[in-house]
Amino acid sequence: MAESEIKLTDKSKFPYRIKFEPRLEQLSGWMMPVISLIAVAAALFLGAIILEIAGGNAWAAYAHIFRASFGSLGVLSDTLVKATPLIFVGLACAIAFRMKLWNIGAEGQFYMGAFGASAVVLIPVLPEAAPKWMWLVTMALAGMFFGALWGAIPGFLKAQYKVNEVISTLMMNYIAIAFCNFFIFNVWSEGGFQMTTKFPKIAWLPRLTDYAGQFPQLAGLTTHLGFVIAIILAIIVWFILYRSKWGYEIRLVGDNPRAAEYAGIQIKKNIVLVMIVSGALAGLAGMSEVSGVVHRLQGAISPGYGFTGIIIAWLAKLNPFVVIPVGVLFGALILAGREIQPAGIPKMIQGIILVCLIASDFFIRYRIRIIKKVEA
Repeated sequence: MAESEIKLTDKSKFPYRIKFEPRLEQLSGWMMPVISLIAVAAALFLGAIILEIAGGNAWAAYAHIFRASFGSLGVLSDTLVKATPLIFVGLACAIAFRMKLWNIGAEGQFYMGAFGASAVVLIPVLPEAAPKWMWLVTMALAGMFFGALWGAIPGFLKAQYKVNEVISTLMMNYIAIAFCNFFIFNVWSEGGFQMTTKFPKIAWLPRLTDYAGQFPQLAGLTTHLGFVIAIILAIIVWFILYRSKWGYEIRLVGDNPRAAEYAGIQIKKNIVLVMIVSGALAGLAGMSEVSGVVHRLQGAISPGYGFTGIIIAWLAKLNPFVVIPVGVLFGALILAGREIQPAGIPKMIQGIILVCLIASDFFIRYRIRIIKKVEA
């Protein structure tokens, strides 16, 4: 009886075996976005299964998310407003991650950028008669400065004392939020509420609806100049990473620090510089939010833009151009979250996308081979 069971098992054995091999060559450029798209599709499929198990209608939920985010020109404009800070923060994370610097502090750098831009208006730094462009440029520079400062501190600690940047940047998020809250609740509070006084219109980023007098079809469209600046910066960051000497140094340090050191690249200097640029981009996101959307500094200015930017950067495979559509996708999820019940559905989808994205990295590092077994 035992012998027949063994024979039966031998005959039923699968004649192939699966083998995972480390990839020796880098994937071609078009494969990276394809893997990301497959990860998103898998996440949406898993999300649909969870919704159905919970008694919901997955198709109806996804259809509503699409209509609430892209169903008309007005909601598309609102989606781009939500996508604007996400693109800035996604770029901030992408340039740091490319050098294997894990900047988890974009949320704090976002808040500090918002603080710096607000300080220009609320102190005020410029006279009231100053032209609008001067106000906006000064606010942008102040936002970038404070964001860069908040990135430079953990960058210096990493370069000089080898302090883990994950811990230092994460902890500085809480310091930045508490710092801003002190000014919001005490120094600049409007009547004791969790917000400052409203900025004068001279400190507002121009919106499409501002030009409705010349172009009536733009009436009600809330997309502001920050979105255009984000697109321009994506081009600049791509050029820096892939068409400049400094970008080559960033990529080499990220890929092989020993080879970079042997080539004479100043690793410590680059760590600080990259963290400064990353912080400045996240700070500019904060400036665009206070100047283009809320027109004041308030406690709940960010629904987690800094942390969502981490997902965006990884989903884009650190490609600055891909950050743009991915940022729009997550902007749509944030916008749709206001209308979907329960409200946690968009956040659930974001979480599943992150898990699938992390899983997809396995297929970037390893190749799957199916090998036919050879009988002895």
